[in-house]
Amino acid sequence: MSPHSKTSAAPGPLGKLLTFAALGLVGFVLPACAVDKGAAAKPGDDKSEIVAEVAGKPITQAELEQSVAPQLQQIDNQRRQLLEQALGNLVEEKLLEAEAAARGVTKDDLVKTEITDQVAPVTDAEVSAWYEANRARIGNRPFEQIAAQIQSFLVQQKSQGTREQFVGTLRSKHKARILMDVARAQVAEADSPAKGPAKAPITIIEFSDFECPFCSRVNPALEEAMSTYGDQVRVVFRQFPLNIHPRAQKAAEASLCAHDQGKFWQLHDLMFADQRKLEVADLKAKAASLGVDQAKFDSCLDSGKYASKVAADLRDGQAAGVTGTPALFVNGRFINGAVPFSELAKVIDDELLRKGVEPKKAAAQ
Repeated sequence: MSPHSKTSAAPGPLGKLLTFAALGLVGFVLPACAVDKGAAAKPGDDKSEIVAEVAGKPITQAELEQSVAPQLQQIDNQRRQLLEQALGNLVEEKLLEAEAAARGVTKDDLVKTEITDQVAPVTDAEVSAWYEANRARIGNRPFEQIAAQIQSFLVQQKSQGTREQFVGTLRSKHKARILMDVARAQVAEADSPAKGPAKAPITIIEFSDFECPFCSRVNPALEEAMSTYGDQVRVVFRQFPLNIHPRAQKAAEASLCAHDQGKFWQLHDLMFADQRKLEVADLKAKAASLGVDQAKFDSCLDSGKYASKVAADLRDGQAAGVTGTPALFVNGRFINGAVPFSELAKVIDDELLRKGVEPKKAAAQ
């Protein structure tokens, strides 16, 4: 699993994710199935500098970088994301300072009046409701043991929402503009299964593994994005079976065999619905239940027809910095792990606004 971000006392810009750190669940918000460190790396740059020699044979800078290319890409992504987050924080601070000056008050007084004092109290009913809805995720810990932590978490969540709403009203008033573009990776659809208009302003390319439990958990967020934004969103599925999942490779091939018969998304849903049954016989049985031409499907799967396509997806994912699943690219913006819809929606809304497109009203609900 890949813990990704930490909770901040002063929630800030787009992309800063509220975590479950207060509940001892730092890895919950952005979980991902991680690739084995021995997996292949993407090709490095063509750099001819010799950095070492062994038995008279040189090791070049390019060869060195190639050996750790996914990790270097991940570091580059993290650096850019850190800069984006810091810029968002600076913009927020400047907005608060500008508004405080306009009102003739201190920034601390402004924050207290417009944010702190506006946060609605968390009720016992809300704490109980959250506990019941998330009991399995917190390991069925006794309510009495964790109630105080849940309350603190919900207070922080409400405070973050109130702050974001208030700062949002200041952006137009004080003419705030962020001119620095966000980090983007060049990721192609590569003739992969997709749903949504080809010319949709938002394209979400997902690298996924049918045996990874976190991949099934991100599906509700993607489905909600499709239902919320309608023709503004296109979802593309690319394969990334991890070498720690022995059944993921054939499951990936099976999905593409089903795609030949227009049944990709149906088999996609069946495999994620029961990830314990992904042996070849199980895959054939699931496909049969969808009414495919069984002989064609079985021949496709047994022959390994799509093994090369799966390998190509893996290489492309690694080249883009993917090291675990699920990995999402929203118009090239990297999101690691099984994020909830609320976080995915923030990125989608921001992308639409950057394109001058009004987000669907349902996204704000």
